Amino acid sequence: MQINYDVVIIGGGVAGTTLADQLAANKLKIAVIENDLWGGTCPNRGCDPKSILIAGVSTVTNFNNMENNGVSGQAKIDWPSLMEHKRNYTNQIPNRTEQGLLQSGITTYHNAGHFIDANSFLIGDDILMADRFVIATGQRPRTSKIVGQEYLLNSNGFLDLDELPNDITFIGGGYLGFELAAIANAAGAKVHLIHHNDRPLKEYDPEMVDNLIKCYRNSGIEIILDTDITQAAKKNNQYVLTGQDFSLTTDLVFATLGRVPNIENLGLQQANVNYDNRGVIVNDSLQTTNPKVYAAGDVISRNLPKLTPVATYDGDYLSKLFMDNNEPIKYPTIPTIIFGKPALAQVGRVSTNADDSKIECVENDMTNWLSYKRMHTKFAKAKIYVEKSTQEVVGATIISDQADYLINIFTIMINNHATVTEIDKYIFTYPTLASDIKYLI
Repeated sequence: MQINYDVVIIGGGVAGTTLADQLAANKLKIAVIENDLWGGTCPNRGCDPKSILIAGVSTVTNFNNMENNGVSGQAKIDWPSLMEHKRNYTNQIPNRTEQGLLQSGITTYHNAGHFIDANSFLIGDDILMADRFVIATGQRPRTSKIVGQEYLLNSNGFLDLDELPNDITFIGGGYLGFELAAIANAAGAKVHLIHHNDRPLKEYDPEMVDNLIKCYRNSGIEIILDTDITQAAKKNNQYVLTGQDFSLTTDLVFATLGRVPNIENLGLQQANVNYDNRGVIVNDSLQTTNPKVYAAGDVISRNLPKLTPVATYDGDYLSKLFMDNNEPIKYPTIPTIIFGKPALAQVGRVSTNADDSKIECVENDMTNWLSYKRMHTKFAKAKIYVEKSTQEVVGATIISDQADYLINIFTIMINNHATVTEIDKYIFTYPTLASDIKYLI
């Protein structure tokens, strides 16, 4: 049966649902298609459940840092209880998300489908026609190509473990590998993190990454660099990982090798939509090579960080575009963060290599500052970048247990072209992290 809509959205994650809700509020006829969990990766298998587990890490870290410094005892993570806490949140997401769409008058399809030509999308026995289509199918964990890859789990599996093994290994030193390693370590497991070259987290300041690695090693995490794993094999109830002159036996192995776009089964060629191995190719209006088809969120091929707030921003933008706003999309400066042990955050211009004469880098080891000393934080450092001619703050990279808070303040400064002089005029409550800002630049 052929059914006509104003907009058909392929993907029920944050990009798709943000767009659907706003278009439905403007009385457009909308359909949303999702073949997995309503709500997408972030609330089900990504940042939200991960943040619940990291809350346990932060609590244990803060408590144990204060041991014998006014606090007695030893905190530890109860993994089954923490996982139950996580599931109490995530188990509600799919149904609540779909019900919210239905209550807004949006038609939902819980099935896979594909384009059959440039103007129509087949799902089950229905052919959906629309003035516009939006691809918002997101990404999934990248699979390993090593021999025995079937023995490797991924981040989805880690975030839903019933029991944490005594010995656990992560292959891949991206942000997920570092974050999950911190969680497993805080929960009491012996942790190994293996990366194929000597430069994990290559998007971040190398010196700060080296600091992070040192902190991880000091907490008992074994970080193994310049090591390619070529085979995984099962031996009794354990797994043996091997590479050139390398062998490791461990209880459980996770591939944390990044993510890939969900595009291969969408029939993009039939729809005349161009794509590459990073995702769907769009212009500055998020429009594909098919004028009727747009894309939003992590499925887009671009250099921007693939983050939930960016996907939401895309959905907001398309809702305005479809209601006759013809301005191209313009992104603000976007911060990124590794929620590790400690956290490593970054925003803006963070390297003076290409423009050393115009940018000044101000470095501060904050470990002994009151904000960190009072909690016996193990390590804290900041590098703030200022444009010499204007004295504008243009970048920051921060490593500490409170990096998430500070990086957002510096993001606001950068996006508002704040200068050092302007910041000096503010009076912040003291003693707080905010009051430290004047002394960082």
